[in-house]
Amino acid sequence: MAEVARRVGVEALKALAHPLRVRIFSELTSYGPATASALAARLGESSGSTSYHLRQLEKHGYVREDAERGNGRDRWWERVPGPIELADAVFDDAPGAREAGDLVEREFIDAENRRFAAYWAGRSELPEEWVRATQTGSVALRLTAEELERLGAEVWAVFERHRQQEPSEGAQRVDLQLRGFPVVDGAREESGDSPKKCCGPGGPAATVLTRRSTKGA
Repeated sequence: MAEVARRVGVEALKALAHPLRVRIFSELTSYGPATASALAARLGESSGSTSYHLRQLEKHGYVREDAERGNGRDRWWERVPGPIELADAVFDDAPGAREAGDLVEREFIDAENRRFAAYWAGRSELPEEWVRATQTGSVALRLTAEELERLGAEVWAVFERHRQQEPSEGAQRVDLQLRGFPVVDGAREESGDSPKKCCGPGGPAATVLTRRSTKGA
């Protein structure tokens, strides 16, 4: 059974809306538990800065201490297991909610792009079987907003099924990224053949702001 996503409120969304906090959250999601010092080294920040932002993320339920790994000198941190959903908070009428959502989503996209760029730059060092298994591509469809939302839910259900499985022998972390959005073209907009407005409440992007991961995934 698919795990129900934790719906993030407006205040928690605003707490995440800091570039370094999104990067820390993304690092722990993609690469697993780490210390503040290790995160600082990877992100080019001071350990004091990453420690502060980890505590703020902990306060709002995004990360937690990994007591099994910690010792008297270093605290290890991990992403709180389970999926989260940000869309309700992003489209809330509360002041600053939309701006916070825009920042968080932009930082998520930047982090996703950096991870793919790192793979692309280092793929020659990977075993051929992993390079052959890598999936890239795109498809252009004609859909209504409701059909796009339904398609997204179907794809997420496939992701979720694999996320729930026990890792096979030889499994390693992989990154699956999903983007589905209406094509914006100024010339076509003038002709009336494209949506005039994108990403409003209940519109095409209403379910895009969902980030899912779990401990050990």
